[in-house]
Amino acid sequence: MSAPHRLYAAFLAAGSLTLAACGSSGSGTAASSSPSAPAAGAAAAYTVSAAAVPGVGTVLVNGSGMTLYLLTSEKGGTLTCNDDNGCTKVWPDTELPSGVTAPVAGSGIDASKLSTIKGPSGSLYITYAGWPLYTFSGDSGPGQAHGEGIQSFGGTWETLTVAGTPVTAATGSSSSTSSSGGSGY
Repeated sequence: MSAPHRLYAAFLAAGSLTLAACGSSGSGTAASSSPSAPAAGAAAAYTVSAAAVPGVGTVLVNGSGMTLYLLTSEKGGTLTCNDDNGCTKVWPDTELPSGVTAPVAGSGIDASKLSTIKGPSGSLYITYAGWPLYTFSGDSGPGQAHGEGIQSFGGTWETLTVAGTPVTAATGSSSSTSSSGGSGY
């Protein structure tokens, strides 16, 4: 191997070790230091707030500003989106980290509607007004709602208003009839 290639290989190896060290100290430290009180930055994953999202209005978002969704077939807290059927690969769930027993109520929401549901494995998942919450892998950043109105995994994916009602894809307004099971007719 020539000198420039050895130098390049050494540079890559050092960079890989640095990245590995950064990754392991960042996640391991918070989890091992106090499982009942995760680092403040980790709370973003289980904080629920309200934010204006173009096309859908003021809806629920997580602490990182990512839009939260519900699956209409999960009305009443029945978990049908799971790892076994591949749903959570597209629609990541809002499972609480080990040692955390409640989500954090952020700005603009009704804290009394924020709760959890226990999954089959005993893990806790965030709910709002009884709806289990998810993010969408097709949203690359805050302020996006690309998952709104998608029909898959036995229902329709919709954003959720602060009042706890689903937002319909066609109008960007809350629905109290077909989506949420209300008695509109």
